[in-house]
Amino acid sequence: MAIMITDECINCGACEPECPNTAIYEGGVEWNYAGGTALKEIPMEDGSVVDAKTPMEPVSNEFYYIVTNKCTECTGFHEEPQCAAVCPVDCCVEDPDNVETEDELVAKKAWLHGE
Repeated sequence: MAIMITDECINCGACEPECPNTAIYEGGVEWNYAGGTALKEIPMEDGSVVDAKTPMEPVSNEFYYIVTNKCTECTGFHEEPQCAAVCPVDCCVEDPDNVETEDELVAKKAWLHGE
């Protein structure tokens, strides 16, 4: 399951540099699929293809946020999600709306990093 940052976030930024997928962004900052990954193009649900460097709207304008499609819970990199390990207020938690198996997380890591 992907990790999410709750509204208890104090915007300390400790989590952002810990993410091996560059899935964590400061509130209000646009994100893209290319950052921290090997992705060049992203197939969209409507069948179109988007350049991985295309800026996407921030998930949150107030707090640090995690892009679900880039979060692998650090699978294949670390024993546990590093954002949660360093968060001083324990606001990096499992996202109940985005449950994934370990096999799905491994496949997502391979997709992100071209393995």
